[in-house]
Amino acid sequence: MWEIIAQPENYGIKILEEGINNSKIAFTGDDRNNWAEEIGTFASKLNGLAERAKRFQQLLISKDEIVATPASIKTLKIQLFKINDAFEQALSLADKLETQIVKK
Repeated sequence: MWEIIAQPENYGIKILEEGINNSKIAFTGDDRNNWAEEIGTFASKLNGLAERAKRFQQLLISKDEIVATPASIKTLKIQLFKINDAFEQALSLADKLETQIVKK
């Protein structure tokens, strides 16, 4: 058996506790299956992002000529920083959640 012990206050969403019974419930049925399907879709999107990153890397290390303006290179760099920041935040949240799903 597993238990999800994620606490709303650890995620800045303590308001979720208002009006919700804190007794434990079984996480079964359609909800669980729907969540599993959504996580599978999420994993597929991550795989797609990884493939895009690999293609971009291959382009950059190739011998193909690439031309750009300084502004477009700066824009690219900023967008890559944004992607990296979002990814780092997602990994941090995933790490936190992973420690809050425990085997009983």
